[in-house]
Amino acid sequence: MTPVRYTPDVETIEPDEAEVQAELIETFRSIQETTHADSGHGFRGVHAKSHALLQGSFTVLDDLPAELAQGLFATPGRHDALIRISTGAGDVLPDSISLLRGIGIKVLDVGGDRLEGSEGDSTQDFLLANGIAFPAPGPKKFLGNLKLLAKTTDKVEGLKKAVSAVFRTLEKGVEAVGGESGFLEQLGGHRHTHPLGETFFSQAPIRYGDYIAKLGLFPLSPNFTALADEEIDIDGRDNALREEIGSTLARDGGAWELRVQLCRDLEANPIEDASVAWPEEDNPYIAVARIEVPAQAAWNDARARILDDQTSFNPWHGIQAHRPLGAVMRARKPVYAASVETRSRFNGCPIHEPRHADLPA
Repeated sequence: MTPVRYTPDVETIEPDEAEVQAELIETFRSIQETTHADSGHGFRGVHAKSHALLQGSFTVLDDLPAELAQGLFATPGRHDALIRISTGAGDVLPDSISLLRGIGIKVLDVGGDRLEGSEGDSTQDFLLANGIAFPAPGPKKFLGNLKLLAKTTDKVEGLKKAVSAVFRTLEKGVEAVGGESGFLEQLGGHRHTHPLGETFFSQAPIRYGDYIAKLGLFPLSPNFTALADEEIDIDGRDNALREEIGSTLARDGGAWELRVQLCRDLEANPIEDASVAWPEEDNPYIAVARIEVPAQAAWNDARARILDDQTSFNPWHGIQAHRPLGAVMRARKPVYAASVETRSRFNGCPIHEPRHADLPA
């Protein structure tokens, strides 16, 4: 089936989007104010805790077919890249409270017409999470979930651990019958799987040059693929994910493959409902790039000062050819901008786009 061509009218803007976005901004701010009051530090409103802060390369594959050779992916070759692996909560929690994971990829030296708000930069960000679909269809439903999480920020860590254990048991039951509950995982039901063995997805679509796509990041190197479904022993280890990722990457480095799923049917592949996974039977994810990280120290305080405190990852950092699409993506633009402003103000540290990918050893 021929891929759907991008036109601006594939998006449908609801009349109350500005109001929902304003509530999201205030909810993010309340989370950040709470964590700052407790710690004296400014964190992201979500994905506050990082597990790996990496430098590597992003290589666009040779000889892509025309429908895949679009935007950044139209020109084969290597770019420097920065990668951040994190957990979804807005407060820094022990890893026994098991939440969805995310990965941010910042590709450097990308040419092309820039998205509004990122003029003068030369980076392209891709944000992915380890669930194939977003936990809510759009910003309004997500706002309800976020308000629930905001009420638990910095509250009763022991209770969070107990609730997380219950939700993990429920999630295993759902998976046993072939399903996956994004809501349970969002509230602490994610299994203690190794992040380097997981697959990550953009969940919401982006423009893909002349077309529309979702992205998937798949383990590629044998040491990553061997970790698929491997559960980490988390007991008594508040930073177990940092430790496990660190031991793998200090020894071997590794690689992922970035794949693209093109929109081929606007009914089966909706733009506005991010909770719908696009069927893969006749429309699989196809490789377009390789991300490699050499052996390195995966996390330390010096790296955190750069990628956690001075850098932001945002799908609106990029080129027009990869414009974020749909209500979830539209909401991210003002919400992430406000979150960055709050974090910068709390830390007294300007946040800017990096010009190179060199991180402290």
